Amino acid sequence: MKGLTIGMIIKACHGQAHGCDKKLLDFEVSSVTTDSRKTEEGCLFVPIVGTRADGHDYIEDVISKGAAASLSEKELPDAAFPYIQVASTLQAVKDIAAAYLDLTGIPVVAVTGSVGKTSTKEAIASVLSQKYRTLKTLGNYNNELGLPLTIFRIREEEIAVLELGINHFGEMTRLGRIARPDTAVITNIGTCHLEFLGDRDGVLRAKTELLPFVRENGHVILNGNDDKLLTVTEERGIKPVFYGIYDEGTKDQGKPSLQVWAEKLVDKGFSGTDAVIHVGEEAFTAHIPVPGRHMVMNALAACAVGQVYGLSVDEMKKGLETLQTIDGRFHIIDTNHLHIVDDCYNASALSMKASLEILKSASGRRAAILGDMGELGDQAVSLHQEVGTYAAGTGIEVLIFVGELAVHMYEAAKACSERNEFSGTQKIIYVPDAASLEEKLTYYLEKEDTVLVKASHFMHFEKIVEILKSMAW
Repeated sequence: MKGLTIGMIIKACHGQAHGCDKKLLDFEVSSVTTDSRKTEEGCLFVPIVGTRADGHDYIEDVISKGAAASLSEKELPDAAFPYIQVASTLQAVKDIAAAYLDLTGIPVVAVTGSVGKTSTKEAIASVLSQKYRTLKTLGNYNNELGLPLTIFRIREEEIAVLELGINHFGEMTRLGRIARPDTAVITNIGTCHLEFLGDRDGVLRAKTELLPFVRENGHVILNGNDDKLLTVTEERGIKPVFYGIYDEGTKDQGKPSLQVWAEKLVDKGFSGTDAVIHVGEEAFTAHIPVPGRHMVMNALAACAVGQVYGLSVDEMKKGLETLQTIDGRFHIIDTNHLHIVDDCYNASALSMKASLEILKSASGRRAAILGDMGELGDQAVSLHQEVGTYAAGTGIEVLIFVGELAVHMYEAAKACSERNEFSGTQKIIYVPDAASLEEKLTYYLEKEDTVLVKASHFMHFEKIVEILKSMAW
């Protein structure tokens, strides 16, 4: 790691040192880990008390494997090794991460929003990597433990793109204290986590908790097509940069001018979208290789960040055109029998509709396997019904709804079909759970179908993706 010593760690987490001599205080740790299985010579071990295991039970094991020291919430009177006692190891790991980020001195781009955080983070990282050694959040390491662990991965990188995910008030404040970004990006304000945040106004309040932590002379980059984000005017003298899509006839409807914007979109189906992108006074045409209008928005956010950090439009174009999908986020998998769209990492009403809209453009027969959406509170039934109605309206030939809440999608879609509201012959199917679905898939699907798989993460639809990959006729 970049100069993080045991002495600095003790100071950062306000810890009480036990068995730490002068030589150890000046020792630079090789890494920081909360996983005893990832112990390496010279690392710092942080034992976390979890619901199923207590990391304190593994302290002696990690020391025997070469860890330089460990944190501990408990006094260890018989310890024959150095440790640092703290009130809370979870708070300590956050404090140490904030100190290490300051030590590295690299700029931070923090990305949040209701949907599209990960895809936007990927787009930003793809663009910035054309000019800088770039670190980005991996997987779901975007919460109060995952963010510090991401920060501890910094070595020789020149900039960090950090994804911040929350579902309660106050969480973004705690994440903001750690990240203290130079640039904050908010993708949109949608109907996610309503169980805890109430409504979109609550979502806006929760997401914008980040803005007071943007560093002096920093940047705030917002979706200018989002009605809630348009209400954000200024943060400590920092005026937001808005990005968005200008559809014909919308330029003069009272919206703020967009500093980064796209026009002349050409939908290329599953191969992506062509667009003319304007960055300040410059413009270029780019092919965004991931399908969907929302991916154009993500690309615009990336260009807005690129502009902040001095990238040329040629570098932006290359970064966008080399963008790749990741598992679980509209990742297209072609097998010998099916075209699978793996979009199962998470779901909201907004992202469900966006994915269904893209699926419409697929050639041949299309099928959607849709599951429950979580954390919607009092609006859970109505939002599932809304998605069901929308799905029926797409004309997608096979709609399979799976799960306890998905029954409301099914009922809404079925009601539309019975009223003959939408043309086309559709199979509309309900299955109570994924286990019941497996044995029926060959009956519902046909060879060469394009199949969308989407639900909230707790449904574990990645198992359905694996089943589809192994199917044969």
